[in-house]
Amino acid sequence: MANSDGAGAPTPVKEVTTASFRADVLTASTRQPVLVDFWAPWCGPCKQLGPALEKAVADSGGKVALVKMNIDEHPQVAGQLGIQSIPAVIAFDKGQPVDGFVGALPESQVRGFIERLVGPLTAAADELVAEAQAAAAKGDAAGAAALYARVLTENESNLKAIAGLAKLHVEAGDLDQAKAVLSMAPPPAAGREPDAAIAAAAAALHVAEQAAAIGDLAPLEKAVAENPDNHQARFDLALALNAEGRRDEAADALLAIFKRDRQWNDEAARKQLLQFFEAWGLMDPAAVTARRKLSAILF
Repeated sequence: MANSDGAGAPTPVKEVTTASFRADVLTASTRQPVLVDFWAPWCGPCKQLGPALEKAVADSGGKVALVKMNIDEHPQVAGQLGIQSIPAVIAFDKGQPVDGFVGALPESQVRGFIERLVGPLTAAADELVAEAQAAAAKGDAAGAAALYARVLTENESNLKAIAGLAKLHVEAGDLDQAKAVLSMAPPPAAGREPDAAIAAAAAALHVAEQAAAIGDLAPLEKAVAENPDNHQARFDLALALNAEGRRDEAADALLAIFKRDRQWNDEAARKQLLQFFEAWGLMDPAAVTARRKLSAILF
């Protein structure tokens, strides 16, 4: 059997013997729950269970450990625990057996067994976040919000869920609620950059707050038409256009300022454009197009 260590390299699951059982299981379980997989080389269902068990343990992100015990070579412990058929998995916590199951369960049930011990598995949360992102992309904001909330119920500091839920509130125009959701995010560790998803949500909130203070498009469009060098009016117009989802036009307005006067207001146009990129996502079509135009101006 092999187990992923989370870095892509498989590591062997430790074989426990009767002699090492106290150290490898009882003592080890005082630090984290330990699952003991009782198996034998002749057991077909044991081979079926192994991959699902190892994947679920790997997805726990180190919250639970897995060892295996060959009952042909070491029958004493299995006999003491009353194990009469295999595969059998017994969970030990704080030196005591606390739960278990018999048979080659499907992966979903194995994951449920482990989640009863240690809470949601990382991959399970990631799958829910991916579902929420897909729902949001289809315009199902309510469905996406419910999925993000489900993740946060189990782990209130899940950064992807916090960022996703905050962006939903930004898009709905509920900026105060977006700010409240973002406040749930723990600060980055000393010396670490802010999480990219949180930074993008914060940028989207900032852009939305700017746009809320701008007002209608018409006076800004008129001011720019009357004086193309009215950079502040064009800058405000870019913010207003972005608020209406007209990203290409918003980017072009900022690019026009930058092309006319790169240094205006301490390079405000370029800096705002970069904030748009962060808020939209670097691979957003409008961001890709505008980045190419910006590079043409710069180089």
